[in-house]
Amino acid sequence: MKLWDKYLLCGFVISLLSGCQLPTDQAQQYKDGRITHNLQLVNAPNAEGSPVNAKDFATQIQFIRESSPRLYNNNRETFGAIEHWMLSGGDTRHLKEFDLLAYQMEGEDNYGNVRFTGYYTPVLQARRVSQGEFKYPLYRMPAKSHHRLPNRAAIYNGALNKKLIIGYSNSQMDNFMMEVQGSGYVDFGDRLPLTFFGYGGKNGHAYRSIGKVLIDRKQVPGQKMSMKAIRQWGEQHSESEVRELLEQNPSFVFFRPEPYTLVRGASAVPLVAEASVASDKLLIPPGTALLAEVPVLDNEGKFSGQYRMRLMIALDVGGAIKGNHFDIYHGVGETAGEMAGFYNHYGRVWVLKKSSSGVFASNQ
Repeated sequence: MKLWDKYLLCGFVISLLSGCQLPTDQAQQYKDGRITHNLQLVNAPNAEGSPVNAKDFATQIQFIRESSPRLYNNNRETFGAIEHWMLSGGDTRHLKEFDLLAYQMEGEDNYGNVRFTGYYTPVLQARRVSQGEFKYPLYRMPAKSHHRLPNRAAIYNGALNKKLIIGYSNSQMDNFMMEVQGSGYVDFGDRLPLTFFGYGGKNGHAYRSIGKVLIDRKQVPGQKMSMKAIRQWGEQHSESEVRELLEQNPSFVFFRPEPYTLVRGASAVPLVAEASVASDKLLIPPGTALLAEVPVLDNEGKFSGQYRMRLMIALDVGGAIKGNHFDIYHGVGETAGEMAGFYNHYGRVWVLKKSSSGVFASNQ
């Protein structure tokens, strides 16, 4: 080895040991060193503890079995092996005894740090016709056409046929937040069961984060950005200012009203909170079982310094979910929404696969 190469190597080692240039502000950790390629087969996950959500994971598998027999059959061997492993105590050192392989994800930085964000199902107050404060329309998907659909600003200006309106809320920000989540429950104030507004499609325009817009405009510090922070900004600004901000995202989501039903993801399977995630399906196909080391946040959204192991299944997708990034489903309502909005942190993830069912597809 040349002398210059030795200096470079020493400098690299020192930087690793000292933590220089390796951020930890969003719960990043570096227990596994540099990972040379994605979905790297490991002897056993370098992690302590057992999954804390065995019951929820079993419920999620049951929902898959009942709602999507094909998806269940494609992953049945892996699901069964995981359930037997959990019944034995869920020790990550014993995965091989149950014929389970663990493929570690390289993360966004090649050190295993996979990004976690969160989403939830909001409950929106609305009316079937425009009245008083209930004046912000929600739309169903227009019929297919050769013409490109209008962008958000044009839709706000009334570019769509009023026959497409399926309700009016009392908050344009609430409408937008439900678009970001992809679905939600709507309370029409008539004492009838809530109506589920499922994802109906998009207008085809590029998504732009309004959170990033606020950061770039120096109106919300990057370290404090969350859905809660965006809502607070909206409460402190005028209706026209809120609308101008929302129009910075030309993408628009349409909904499909359904009778009250359990929340379902893109795989048409009911979702269990913190046992299901949205993933990039080109990397992590629907039905993939994941062992995730998730950072624990306090009620203010601050990293507690602890992690918990969870078993989760990829059952949903999202326009902003690409590569080594998962959106964890947090459940229904305001509390779930607040916790989901806090997450923009990192943890480690291993794809679990029964060895007898073949090499994980994305690793081929």
